[in-house]
Amino acid sequence: MTDDKKWHADTIQVRSGLNRSENNETSEALFMTSGFVYDSAEQAAASFEGTTDNFIYSRYGNPTMQMAEQRLAAIEGAEACRVCSTGMAAIFSSMACQLQAGDRVVASQALFGACHAILTKILPRWGIQTELIDGTDILQWQATLATPAKLVFLESPSNPVLQLVDIAAVAELAHKAGAKLIVDNVFATPVLQSPLALGADIVTYSTTKHLDGQGRLLGGAVLGSKAFIEDIFQPFYRQTGASMSAFNAWMLVKSMETLRLRVEAMSATAGQLADKLASHPAIESISYPGHASHPQFELAQKQMKGFGSLIAFQVNGGRQAAFKTLNSLKLIDISNNLGDAKSLACHPASTTHSNLSPEDRAALSITEGHIRLSVGLEHTSDLWQDLSQALDLATSD
Repeated sequence: MTDDKKWHADTIQVRSGLNRSENNETSEALFMTSGFVYDSAEQAAASFEGTTDNFIYSRYGNPTMQMAEQRLAAIEGAEACRVCSTGMAAIFSSMACQLQAGDRVVASQALFGACHAILTKILPRWGIQTELIDGTDILQWQATLATPAKLVFLESPSNPVLQLVDIAAVAELAHKAGAKLIVDNVFATPVLQSPLALGADIVTYSTTKHLDGQGRLLGGAVLGSKAFIEDIFQPFYRQTGASMSAFNAWMLVKSMETLRLRVEAMSATAGQLADKLASHPAIESISYPGHASHPQFELAQKQMKGFGSLIAFQVNGGRQAAFKTLNSLKLIDISNNLGDAKSLACHPASTTHSNLSPEDRAALSITEGHIRLSVGLEHTSDLWQDLSQALDLATSD
């Protein structure tokens, strides 16, 4: 293996983790095998004891999965990584491996619907106390973390209205409270934000999103210190079957080669579209971290290297106008996925966050008029033409 710590980030995305077989293939190899054989019974025993470094079973690890893990860890600046079957498997496993009855979890309330369900429906059934707060309010973090906690969890930017949390400030408070900080960095990607450098302990991803970026695979990832990954996360991961398939890991390895190119291009387009949307008469408000109207614009400039491919905007006229806008799109697809090379839009209140009560959605500022737009790699002029004609039609009556 080469020393990727000396490489530029662009080189890491193409070369890190490369582990050629005896055939010296140019492209990374795909190891489609469930198990592995041993030279002797003694070697098999030593492998299970952990006294020798051998692959055992692809639920535990696989050469292709290992390449994906090493490449993503290098991109993120993490000591270690494990790839998971889905993003939700990554988030749930990163919490469950550390928690037991009686523990306390504090989280920002601005969360993806499934994350909200884990914290408010699943963990409490196991005797784990969970508390959701306004993650944009540092005073609430200070008050809530004056009491000891085991874990702190947040998304920044959040799904779907792109609220930000001051990661460095919350990390300091979490550590004083005895808690580990988990940051779901899926909207920012490792290209635009580095939670570990800001003080977070653990980073999670749905690799289904920008890390693949082409709508092909389900996957997740958990990154952190070597001690956390190997001593705390890995035993839970191996026994509960959260691992990624070798085929999906292979696709992920190839996708990461173009991660920076895609994310930076999509973010540049998103910034231009945010400016245009902000001045359209059909729009009541927009939320984009890189737009001066965002209430945490200064924080975005401080902790992000770019502002991402997601825009949230509110259409005048509520659900009826939002649905008409979506139904009038000709180029942009209606989909609850995001981070794809193709631009996608959805109505969060009736899709990704429909499991929340109206009161919970209101607390998160998710209105019936909200649309979440994931900007892809199409040309800016084509996307704006599609958006503007749809908005014109939606508000023409």
